[in-house]
Amino acid sequence: MDSKEIATNKNYFSWLISQLKGWPIQNYMLYFFSFGFQLALFIGGPITLDTTLTFIGTTLGVLCILSINAAKSVNGWLGLLSAICFIYVGWHAKNYLSILEQISYVVTLDLPVLFAVKTWNDNTVNNLRKFAKKEWVIALVSTLIVYLLSGWAIGAFTNDPRPWFDAFAFAVSLTAGVMCFLRYNNQFFWWITSGVAQLILWGVTFSQGDATIAMAVNASIYVLNDVIAFTVSPWFNHGRQRLGLKSIK
Repeated sequence: MDSKEIATNKNYFSWLISQLKGWPIQNYMLYFFSFGFQLALFIGGPITLDTTLTFIGTTLGVLCILSINAAKSVNGWLGLLSAICFIYVGWHAKNYLSILEQISYVVTLDLPVLFAVKTWNDNTVNNLRKFAKKEWVIALVSTLIVYLLSGWAIGAFTNDPRPWFDAFAFAVSLTAGVMCFLRYNNQFFWWITSGVAQLILWGVTFSQGDATIAMAVNASIYVLNDVIAFTVSPWFNHGRQRLGLKSIK
């Protein structure tokens, strides 16, 4: 690697780090609250590969969703790295659709950002839109179809002990990921529902001894992030006014 390549890579990583700056104060408060909570759970219990990857995944995952909230393209790398951790956790817990969920995030959220990392911020905040009646119908029907098909398939062909909990979380999350890719701000209604579904899924998983409580805690943090997004994120007009951006029509 020559000096020019080294300088280019250094500038790229410096730019990525800069994407963690300039967020609404609420985002930073939520991140440090989450980090402290997850760190206490991690060091307070047995330290295993599962708990270690859960801690790393939840730490990166919260940063990822907060960067999406702030429309910052560092979410691509954060999402990809957290997905690797969560895929292992999902496999270990036998929540197999949570693995497909993470893969769908990589396809709809992470890779599009990584392929256009320097332009994603501006392209996103300047091209946001919201549902008309047709889009509401398509999104709701699509979520229902994915739920029914995936719940049946995962129950029929695997030993997933919670197929319908797993399927609901997967269906809502998959639809939300597609909405984010298409830049619809209505995705946040689906993300809130996804967070609640994840909270139930991982709460049940914990009660059955197949995962740590950290995954359920992580889901609750995701819900809080989605609520915050309605007030400070450039995905919504209230947050756009703060940043001097045009309203979404």
